Amino acid sequence: MAKFEEYQRRKTSTTHVGDLCIGSDYPIRIQSMANTSTNDIEASVAQTLRVAQAGADLFRFTTQGLREVESLTKIHSLNSKFKIQNSNLPLVADIHFRSDVADAAAAVVEKVRINPGNYANDPATIRERFTHLLAICKEHHTALRIGVNHGSLSKRMMDLYGDTPKGMVESAMEFLRIAVEEDFHDIVLSIKSSNTAVMVETVLLLVDTMDKEDMHFPLHLGVTEAGEGQDGRIKSAVGIGALLAAGIGDTIRVSLSEEPEAEIPVAQALVDYFTNPNSPRYTLPPYSSTPLLPLYIAAEAGYQILVKHEDWSYPQDEQLQNDILQAAGKLRYKIEFVSCPGCGRTMFDLQKTVHDIKEALSAERSFSTKCGLSVKRSFSETVCYPKIAIMGCIVNGPGEMADADYGYVGAGKDRVSLYRRKECVLKNIPQEEAVEKLVELINMDRQLIGETS
Repeated sequence: MAKFEEYQRRKTSTTHVGDLCIGSDYPIRIQSMANTSTNDIEASVAQTLRVAQAGADLFRFTTQGLREVESLTKIHSLNSKFKIQNSNLPLVADIHFRSDVADAAAAVVEKVRINPGNYANDPATIRERFTHLLAICKEHHTALRIGVNHGSLSKRMMDLYGDTPKGMVESAMEFLRIAVEEDFHDIVLSIKSSNTAVMVETVLLLVDTMDKEDMHFPLHLGVTEAGEGQDGRIKSAVGIGALLAAGIGDTIRVSLSEEPEAEIPVAQALVDYFTNPNSPRYTLPPYSSTPLLPLYIAAEAGYQILVKHEDWSYPQDEQLQNDILQAAGKLRYKIEFVSCPGCGRTMFDLQKTVHDIKEALSAERSFSTKCGLSVKRSFSETVCYPKIAIMGCIVNGPGEMADADYGYVGAGKDRVSLYRRKECVLKNIPQEEAVEKLVELINMDRQLIGETS
């Protein structure tokens, strides 16, 4: 790798999450999220310990209802009894839709994540519910993450701004302004998307908006539904690395459709690459050999492509070059898979399903050449490799996969709905039939393309 200018981190305030401090005066924190059922206490504690041993600083659990809050209380208590490194790491409750669950969780764990897009819609209700939550957080010294997802903006924000970076930023700022008015400052913000270009553009806009209002809260970075394997790692490095290179980011999560502990080494490698003065970024000559070289190249490319908006190429390895360009949204040279990491809301074996779909499509001779929907999102003779989203549940599924050609979305216990773009074409079908039905849907569309071309 070439030598780069010294890393300069954006100055932020400090957020306290239990005994953990997040902000520019502290190391970049690494986190992950459980894919166990929160109500499976034994499995959740075991996974917490594995992730802690891997080096995570925080661990998040989906918290759908009050039963999950009770389970988190037990998990938290059991974690504190173990004496291994980081075993008592702060727990984060991930809340969607129910403000009463957020209120209850705030008295139990060190941090609560709420999604403005499904917390409330009208301003009066937002203020009433959110100020109540802030009072509970103050009482129990609980931190908050205001976490906006590209796929789940509220109807009001969609009506005002559309599905845009501006809408995502305003969704976060509406809550942040209330928090500042209420003199509550233990906050981390995140704005995530499965589209790296949207993610980077929106985070940069959020930073600029906060700066103009003299707010300097820490930021959590992540590319949602990055996938798995090498593609998932490259996509995460492109999005997260682009912002880390710009000095932005105080805590990160690499979201892979794998076990949570597999995310930690990737996140650690990205953080170390930018913040360690002895890392390859500052010490190795151009294109030096290192096992993590693809990750580093992807991170630098993300900065050049998505932040500086410059041309980029890597002639030394054409396949890696194309993988990075596809991850940055500049090329489609193979089927693109978008898949979430799974959580306690997922009611089917997501990792196996991702593997089965990839195997089924790789076995299709039709995918040895370009096929799918057109670049212009309509049937025509100009076609590209399809983008396929595999989503564990409906919370963010239909929204986050909005730019995918096809979607496989969990609809309940071992039930799946299939989408063509934003349209649900097969609803609540048995999971054992869903992969075959997805392949049939894609091939049917391909035949239609052939007939109209």
